[in-house]
Amino acid sequence: MSQTLLVFGFGYTGRAIARAAAAAGFGVAATSRNPAGREVEPGVEIIAFADAGPAIEGATHIITTAAPDEDGDPVLARYAGQIARARALRWIGYLSTTGVYGDAGGAWVDEDSAPNPGSPRTRRRVAAEAAWMRFAVAVDIFRLAGIYGPGRSMFDDLRAGTARRVVKPGHLFGRIHRDDIARGVLAAMRRGAGPGGSIFNFADDEPAASADVVVEAARLLGVAPPAPVEFAQAAPLMSPMGLSFWAENRRVANAKTKAALGLEWLYPTYREGLAAILQQEKS
Repeated sequence: MSQTLLVFGFGYTGRAIARAAAAAGFGVAATSRNPAGREVEPGVEIIAFADAGPAIEGATHIITTAAPDEDGDPVLARYAGQIARARALRWIGYLSTTGVYGDAGGAWVDEDSAPNPGSPRTRRRVAAEAAWMRFAVAVDIFRLAGIYGPGRSMFDDLRAGTARRVVKPGHLFGRIHRDDIARGVLAAMRRGAGPGGSIFNFADDEPAASADVVVEAARLLGVAPPAPVEFAQAAPLMSPMGLSFWAENRRVANAKTKAALGLEWLYPTYREGLAAILQQEKS
């Protein structure tokens, strides 16, 4: 039986997933709010979000990258009934966030830790996870740490002169390279799991201070890093979204995810990830 993936959201991460699935032999369609304005991706049919009905009917796999808003999950709002009735469908993936774990005071959380969302944004994510889990097929929830990759890394901030080396002792962040997300999703799709829900933590192996990433990126570029700034000084200049990230401190474990999917990250820490991005830019 042929395998067909429908990607809801042809953005930064959705495009990487679509590309990986097409390379693996899946028929791939991806939705966009503006299909005509999207760059062509070989092997991927770009369709309007409003026209996704036929693709849902034929999909064996669906993954959604769309974040919920104040009105809930946009994909479920329009297509929940049709997805539930799709006869070929056997797998759903939902890209969520490790933010659902909330503040752990710097302690470790893993795939079995109960969500503890600390903001309206992450409470909406928990509600969306639960809603997707209700479908009667295999449903994989991917909780993503901070996403970075080509065109979205500390190199861009340093070059633009906007990088800030904020220091908050003991405060660590998790990250995940875009290409490791795509690889992990593809591994989950290939498992052939039966109906039921699974949680996967897509975070690299080394939670790290934001300032350390700035220093390493500057070293790789051969430039001086910006001067360190204490968090108390930097906070008044941060957006509400930025402050929400700094309000929570946790370390996200991934051992259960990697064991279940049978993989190791291509970029286990920010060091390998940054080096690969720079090498790609030069090639």
